[in-house]
Parts: sequence; structure tokens; C-alpha cells
Amino acid sequence: MTGAFAPPYNAPSHVGSIAKLLFGISPVQTTAARRGFRVAAPAKRERMETVGRHFLTGYHAALEDDRLDSLVPRLEKIESAWRGFAYEGAAMGLALLDWLNPWNRRRISAFLDDAGDDHAYMVHVGAGWVLARVPGNVEKFLSRFDPLLRWLIADGYGFHEGFFRAPRYLAGQPAPARLRGYARRAFDQGLGRSLWFIEGGEVTAITKDIAGLSADRRGDLWSGVGLAAVYAGEADLDELKSLRDAAGTCLPQLAQGAAFAAKARSRARNLSTYQEMACRILCDMSAVDAARLTDEALENLPVSEELPAFEIWRRRIQHRFAPVGQASR
Repeated sequence: MTGAFAPPYNAPSHVGSIAKLLFGISPVQTTAARRGFRVAAPAKRERMETVGRHFLTGYHAALEDDRLDSLVPRLEKIESAWRGFAYEGAAMGLALLDWLNPWNRRRISAFLDDAGDDHAYMVHVGAGWVLARVPGNVEKFLSRFDPLLRWLIADGYGFHEGFFRAPRYLAGQPAPARLRGYARRAFDQGLGRSLWFIEGGEVTAITKDIAGLSADRRGDLWSGVGLAAVYAGEADLDELKSLRDAAGTCLPQLAQGAAFAAKARSRARNLSTYQEMACRILCDMSAVDAARLTDEALENLPVSEELPAFEIWRRRIQHRFAPVGQASR
């Protein structure tokens, strides 16, 4: 249904009130204690829970009022270092409203055409949380998004499942059966991101978790760890060095994830001295150079029937970090 049947986009949506009632997430649900995460250091626990709080701020703000002229100013009031997480949450809220209101599915695309463009990576992973909360055809959902970045939606799905259902996935449960083909690998990248939160950035525990899963999944898991370690950090110098050493033959994937994080923050203009240090350790280059590398790897991406452009992009970046003679997966 379109036209006269669609509520004007510049009016608050009553669907949001229903969505918040049915799909609201209590702040308690994102705490380390509630999730059973092994976060020993108080400072790390506080940082992880601050990420969760800002995500929920954005999520509930979108459900309360999905008008961009109301929503974006609320998001922009959040401190720059945390703002991406609020945009991620808002993306989940807008994507959920689009799902609940199929005759008016303009919210998430309008967001990406507006302020959400600066946080495009986070917006896509935030939309992926919706896949974990509602039924539906995954391929059809993905088809509504950018052909290159749409795989980050499956990444967001994987992060959600790791964050909220860690025990079953750490025990070896594979990606959900509704995911097919490359989406299963993108899911593992998100699952890898969640390990940074599940283990509170403890390198030994993260390494053990990944070693306990099948070998063909490890590269994608390490890629996700690298992204979370740099984007959501903070780890100290010794921890970053330990992370680099622990990745072993998956160091190219770890570094590629770190470069993605640098690009995401560079695009949002919120790089910090932490990302600079982390990229120096994990990528052996500055954060600005790591972000630039991801741009260079996008040039003239070939069309392939076997691999999506997103994976070709990742492999090009990984090749830059691979030792001579070592090919990336």
C-alpha cells in the first residue's frame, strides 16, 4: 500500500509506540552481569556497558520518534567517541519500524541518505539486529541495501547472536540455517566482534574461544575481533601486542578488521589516539593510512559469480597484511 494509505514521513509514527512496548530492550539486558560475560577489569566492564547504553539510547530514540529532524539532533548530542553506537541502535529501530510498517519502508534508506551516511558501517550492522528479532526472508531483506555493504547486516546478526546467546555459539552452534552462502561467513565476522565483549577483551580467552570452533571459521572470527578491538576498544599496548601475536596465521584477517574499524571511524570523523595506537600495532601503519588502504582496495572491484564484491574487498586488504607467500582465505 502506498500513496494515501502511507502516513506522511514527517509525522511521528504510532507504530513506534507499539514497537517500543513489544521490542524495547531494558538497559539491564546489555550489562556484563546479565549476559554472564567474563569481564574482570572494572574499567573494561564500564566501557562495554557504556557502549550498550548508547546503543539503546539510539534504538529507543528511533522508536519514540522516527522523524530525522527530531532523531538526528538527539544522536548528535552524544559525545563523538560514542556516537557511532547510538547510530547503530537507531538503525535497528528504524529497520524494525520498516519491517512492522511495510507500506512505508523509507526510514532506513532515508537515514542512510542523510546523517546516517557518515556512520554507514554502523547503520548496516545495526539493521542486522532486526534479523535476529523477527522472521522473514534474509535474502529479500538484504536486497534492500547497498550491494557492497549489505553483508554487514549479516555481520550485525552474528554480533547479536553472540552477544545474547553466547553459550550456544561458543559450544559450536553454526550460523542459523536461514542464512545461505556468503551470509554465513559475514555472520561469523559479527560473531567474532561479539567475542571482544563476551571476554572483555581478554586475549587468552578470545583465542581459546576461536580455537574451539571449526578451523574454516577462524579467519572470519579474527576479522571481527580486529574490528571490535579497534572500534570499541580500549586495550593497552601490551594487550594489543598479545592480540596480534595470538592471531597467528590469521593476522591478515585481524589487521583487515582493524582497518575496517579505522575506516568506519575516519568516515565518521571520530578517530582517536587509541585507534592510532591500535592500528600501529595491528596494521603496522597509522589509522589514517589503514582507512586509506580500505579505499584503495575498492578501486575497480571485479564482478564475480563466485564471490561477492565485499569478500574480494576484504581479500585485497588481507593480502596487503599477509606475509610474502601466504594467501588469504
